[in-house]
Amino acid sequence: MLRLISIIVGIIVLSTLGLGILLLGLFAAVIWLIVAAFTGRLSSLSFTANPFNAQQRQAVFLETVFVLMGKLAKADGRISQIEIDHVEAFIKKMGMSAEHRQEAIRQFKRGADPDFDVTLTLDNFMQHCGRTFNMRQMLLVYLTVMALADGQLDSSERQVLEHVAAHLGYSRAEFNRILEMVLGQAHFSSGQQQQRGPRPASASDLDDAYKALGVSKEATNQEIKRAYRKLMSQYHPDKLMGQGVPEDMIAVATEQAKEIQVAYDLIKKHRGI
Repeated sequence: MLRLISIIVGIIVLSTLGLGILLLGLFAAVIWLIVAAFTGRLSSLSFTANPFNAQQRQAVFLETVFVLMGKLAKADGRISQIEIDHVEAFIKKMGMSAEHRQEAIRQFKRGADPDFDVTLTLDNFMQHCGRTFNMRQMLLVYLTVMALADGQLDSSERQVLEHVAAHLGYSRAEFNRILEMVLGQAHFSSGQQQQRGPRPASASDLDDAYKALGVSKEATNQEIKRAYRKLMSQYHPDKLMGQGVPEDMIAVATEQAKEIQVAYDLIKKHRGI
């Protein structure tokens, strides 16, 4: 009996909703979606079901990246020319407009203020982006690349990165693994490849190739293939955009994917896979 009543009530609700849409029209339905989005009524739905959340997440992601870049650059007490050049190259690679470039620089300067506390920025990031693994991973990777822009990671920069990683939910061991991967991938960047020229790969190159994939020399061929596919999936443009990573950032992710590919090709050649 209760089940029958529930079915009848469900039919009435659906009928009423359908009639409401017919009476109010599509415009009213869109207005309701806008109001619901801003009043939090759609918060329980998935990210893809709410375009307003997607736009907001992208804005929060970019703000967090540049604020924390500023924090990292000033962590050792001064911002070097190399770090400034890295940020400028980062902005150029993203293809930002002049207006967006100015906003990025403003956020960078906010983070570089010695009195600026990044905790609220990280809290805001976790609130809007924390449920998406790739957004957390991309943020930590971008920041690690920034910290290594001058070729070294000093204790103050490492402290900032560890604080960020912990706030994003990474353990110390997980952070160290990501750090090794980024260091290994940097070894296979286009700039580094040009500097080395067409010389044969050394034992050091091979070591870095394994690190770039996050595996050890003792890993089986199957484990290496699995690690490679997982990383390439994480850096896939469609997947990143679908999870809310801003389109401007895709070029940066594509560069990381190229470095992973070069490292994997070296391992394949060495192992004869």
